[in-house]
Amino acid sequence: MAFAQNNDASNLYKRGLAATCANCHGTNGKGVVDGGMPLINNLTSEQILSQLKAFKSGAREGTIMPQLAKGYSDEQLETIANQLGKKQ
Repeated sequence: MAFAQNNDASNLYKRGLAATCANCHGTNGKGVVDGGMPLINNLTSEQILSQLKAFKSGAREGTIMPQLAKGYSDEQLETIANQLGKKQ
């Protein structure tokens, strides 16, 4: 029972991290019609993680994403990428 609760809490945590992206990129990265934000649902987890790390390090410029990415640990960025990345 405790294992199930821990697993549920872990999944909720992971989904919660990924849900922070939905405000701009839409639910599950499917985008918002005419929202002007890049669609991310066509990217693999590795591609998303690469972009998130580039924003965090400053290698990729942006308006909001560099600020957001710097607020997450590398582990959290990996979790977000794994949650949102296109499953192959």
